[in-house]
Amino acid sequence: MTIFHLLRHGEHGLAGHVLVGRMPGVGLSERGRVEVEAVAERLAGADIDALYASPLQRTRETAEIISRRLDLPIGFRHDLLEIDFGEWTGSTFDAIRSHPGWPLWSQYRSIAKVPGGESMRQVQRRIVEAVMELHHTHPDENVLLVSHGDVIRAALVFALGMPLDLYSRLEISLASISTIRIDGAGIRVLAFNERPPLPR
Repeated sequence: MTIFHLLRHGEHGLAGHVLVGRMPGVGLSERGRVEVEAVAERLAGADIDALYASPLQRTRETAEIISRRLDLPIGFRHDLLEIDFGEWTGSTFDAIRSHPGWPLWSQYRSIAKVPGGESMRQVQRRIVEAVMELHHTHPDENVLLVSHGDVIRAALVFALGMPLDLYSRLEISLASISTIRIDGAGIRVLAFNERPPLPR
């Protein structure tokens, strides 16, 4: 049995304004660091055996905070990367919503593809394959994966047996933890979008 904790990175300065995607140089904000410190405290009691992260700056910085607290090395994996938003990378959300491809992307993730980027099916395939590979690498261990909102949603939709078109019904907040278990009986979601309280 492998327990996977799926952690979304903490807040960055462009959150909610710009679709940063795989843009370089987008690190955690001060609030984001505080959020991740709280997550690190929460995970200190979870007996984490292995830590993997997307190599983008905001996920790398998130994993580094966790790594210091849990005294674990970080394995960087490209299959945990943010979705490739292609031509939309770096655009404001208002600009993207005016793009002719937006209605299809926003309503039918199962068939839509970002112009010059990835489809949600491609994202789901790579994250599910990564989880299954790590299940065999870490049997009977607790594994932390630091990734991105759309990637985590894609994994959870698979675990829940939901259609990709309903993926936006799942809220994956910044610095939130969702937990799944994989064993001989299959896959099960144990926790969803948990956000440890911030210090006052």
